[in-house]
Amino acid sequence: MYEQFFKHFTEKVSLSEQEMEYVKGLLKPKKLRRKQYLLQEGDVCREIGFVEKGALRAYSVDEGGTERIIQFALEGWLIADLYSFLTAEAATYSIDAIEDAELLLISRSAHEELLRNLPQYETYTRLSITNAYIAMQRRITSIISTTPEDRYADFIAKYPQIAQRVPQHMIASYIGLTPETLSRVRKRMAGK
Repeated sequence: MYEQFFKHFTEKVSLSEQEMEYVKGLLKPKKLRRKQYLLQEGDVCREIGFVEKGALRAYSVDEGGTERIIQFALEGWLIADLYSFLTAEAATYSIDAIEDAELLLISRSAHEELLRNLPQYETYTRLSITNAYIAMQRRITSIISTTPEDRYADFIAKYPQIAQRVPQHMIASYIGLTPETLSRVRKRMAGK
C-alpha cells in the first residue's frame, strides 16, 4: 500500500528504513469508491491525500452549476484544497474519486509533526509545493494566452495517462472549454 508514496518521496529525498517506518505510522490508508467524496466544498480540508491507486479530481461548481476541474490526481500524486488545509478555512473545492481509489492521508497534525521532526519531509513538502505552483502558473498562462487547439494538444502531450482514463467532458473542463468546443477542436485536429 505504501509503494507509490515512498517511490514518489524518495525521488525527491532519501529516507532510511527507520524513517520510512516513522512516516508510515503517521499515514492513514483510505479507500474511496468511484464518485465518493474525499472533501466537499464548504468543509475544512483536514488531510492531504496521496494517491496509491485510482484517479481523483478537485473541482468547483459555478453559479450556473457548471463544474470547473482544477486538478486531476493519479497514482503518485498529491491532492487537497491546500488553502483550506493550511488555513483551516472552508474549502472552495470538492474532491471526489473518478475511479475506485486507494489513498494515504496525511492529517494536519501528522504534517506538522513530520515538518518538525523529519527534515527530509520539509524538503519534500517544499519541492512538492514549488512544483505545484509552477504547474499552476503554467496552466493559468496557457488558459489565458493559447488557442483551444494548443491547450488540448499540450494536455494530451503532458498527461497522456489522464487522457486515457477520464471522460472528454472532464478534460474540457480542466482546459477551460465546453464539451462541445472540445469536440470541434478534436475534429479540426483530426482533419489536419
